[in-house]
Amino acid sequence: MQLRSIFFVVVLAVLFTVQAVQAEEHKVEHKNAVVLAMFGTTVEPALKALLNIRTRLEEQYPHTPVRIAFTSNIIRRIWQKRAKDPNYAKAHPGVPADILHVQGPLATIANLQDAGYDTIVVQPTHIAPAEEFLDLSSYVDALASIDTIKKKFKPFHKLVIGRPALGTFGPKHPYGEDIRVAARAMKEDVERARREGAALVYMGHGNDYFPSGGSYLQFEDAMRTMYPDVLTVIGTVEGFPSLGHVVAQLRHAGVKKVVIRAFMVVAGDHAHNDMAGPEPDSWKSVLEKEGIAVVPVLEGLGENDAFAEIFVRHAGDAAADAGIDLK
Repeated sequence: MQLRSIFFVVVLAVLFTVQAVQAEEHKVEHKNAVVLAMFGTTVEPALKALLNIRTRLEEQYPHTPVRIAFTSNIIRRIWQKRAKDPNYAKAHPGVPADILHVQGPLATIANLQDAGYDTIVVQPTHIAPAEEFLDLSSYVDALASIDTIKKKFKPFHKLVIGRPALGTFGPKHPYGEDIRVAARAMKEDVERARREGAALVYMGHGNDYFPSGGSYLQFEDAMRTMYPDVLTVIGTVEGFPSLGHVVAQLRHAGVKKVVIRAFMVVAGDHAHNDMAGPEPDSWKSVLEKEGIAVVPVLEGLGENDAFAEIFVRHAGDAAADAGIDLK
């Protein structure tokens, strides 16, 4: 009888051990990553703005890989051509390999998933919740919706997207507060304008087909409320508010000098040409023709640490909202 009891106990112990091993074998380990989705730039000095944002994300989450993706097909093709040119890499040793071989957001997400990362936060570096942000959101939502018969074969455990700099619609994170945070981040620009005895002019990108002007104008209003002694005026390269809006505002206020800066993450082609270029239709030329002295600032917003931190916080918010623990 005693031997039979011992045998029964041994069998139970073996069964529990086997079950524990099997449970351990089937235990799913979710791996986290962040994709920093940027429009991109081909101007090498402008890369420091993008890399500064990545550095700050990596410092905040040192155990979470951060991958850069460029959303612009044209810009990626230029980098692909450069990557095939051995002379380019030799002439530009400071360009990181992941920029030289940069991919789009879909490929970047797919490569992470293939490497076992099934919990991903996509953080855009867009300014306003306009066309590019909504397109990227569609990509993320479509991939996140993929389902399988067996749950263990789902490609993604969680795949979410963060907010652009000026926020987006929805009650969770009021966009008005995001706009005020962005305005607080521009304190250095205001101080520069004060030193110059000038107004502050921002050139946003805008869109001819999407009504993103409201976000820019609300940012303009937040700047004027926060820094009432310095006139802030914003216009966009495309759509509303236009350069005509800027000129009319400055003319009405009798402004004779402005500090002008691109309200874009990088100081790329738009900043160097459309804003500060020598062509007669550049913003600098048009304003000078109005008798206004122009002080261009050729720095991307990503070079401003306070502004770069906005994207870090938005990535953290997106993770927290989805129950993702970035480390």
